[in-house]
Amino acid sequence: MYLTKEVKAEIFAKHADGNAKNTGSAEGQIALFTHRINHLTGHLKNNRKDFNTERSLVKLVGKRRSLLDYLIKKDITRYRAIIKELNIRK
Repeated sequence: MYLTKEVKAEIFAKHADGNAKNTGSAEGQIALFTHRINHLTGHLKNNRKDFNTERSLVKLVGKRRSLLDYLIKKDITRYRAIIKELNIRK
């Protein structure tokens, strides 16, 4: 499986204020969604007709977008930092 406990802990430790236990932070969730989106995008490049994965990808992008919208309302500096760190375009 591509997303093990160790990978998740590493993502949250890096992006969730340095605390791997803080799995609810917006930055940690956005980083996790970005990791999953990148994986699904690679899968869809090889399997063009996998429509269930395509639907899941669209839903995941929507979730990430709503978290980013929340973050831009709460704290613009945190939003700009996570966008720059993860190379996400608006």
